[in-house]
Amino acid sequence: MTETTQNKKHKRKGSSGFRIFLLSAIPIVVFSVGFIPTIITVKLLLLYVIHFDRLIDFVFLPFIITLEILLLIVSEMFSSGLFIRIFHITYKEGTYEYDYTNNTAFKWMLFCQLYTPIRKTLEIVPMGHIKTMYMRLIGMKIGKHSLVGGIIKDPCMTEFGDNSTMGEYAIIYAHIHNYEKQTITVQKVNIGNNCVVGAGAIIMPGVIMNDHSVVGAGALVPKNRVLETQKTYVGNPAKELMSSPKKQENQEGATP
Repeated sequence: MTETTQNKKHKRKGSSGFRIFLLSAIPIVVFSVGFIPTIITVKLLLLYVIHFDRLIDFVFLPFIITLEILLLIVSEMFSSGLFIRIFHITYKEGTYEYDYTNNTAFKWMLFCQLYTPIRKTLEIVPMGHIKTMYMRLIGMKIGKHSLVGGIIKDPCMTEFGDNSTMGEYAIIYAHIHNYEKQTITVQKVNIGNNCVVGAGAIIMPGVIMNDHSVVGAGALVPKNRVLETQKTYVGNPAKELMSSPKKQENQEGATP
């Protein structure tokens, strides 16, 4: 083994160790900053509003605690979201070595560290329009009047058109982690206009839903599948739902 090869390995190992440290340190700092608004408001309330020497203080205490929890969730959302936005912690399509020294893989890992706690929280506490604002902040494209429920694993690689709906417990993946080859493959998912992703459906990387297409509840759409406009897909794997001959005859007979 040459001296140059040894130096490269030492540098790679040193870089890997530093990035492992960053994967822990950055989320700790970011989420600690998210606590600041809650700490400040609690301090002010204890100084000027709540003194625990009146019955009314105990009556309002549960409401104040609830509001403080909501404030904490919102401040954590925007603390992580702004960090992701300002420092461009996003990734692009491609296949990458799953290693701390790979820049794209590291960005994906750091993104997950910052996004996953928020995603898990939003699964429990629905935040409506605030959730949409957060998803847009971290790179997801969401059209007008679209309702994004369920779980988005890779917001910066997912796009929704206008007037589209994603049901509860549905999941959209834009990455596949191959443990055997130690690679991560990222592909965009595009949901068109006026589309429906049914409750519990699973959308894999590279899927394109053309306008007015529908994925039925519980369906699994394999990677790189293109769903045609005005079509409905159901099952595992998802297949086009064909109309019965009788229904087709009725439709044709109703046509003037």
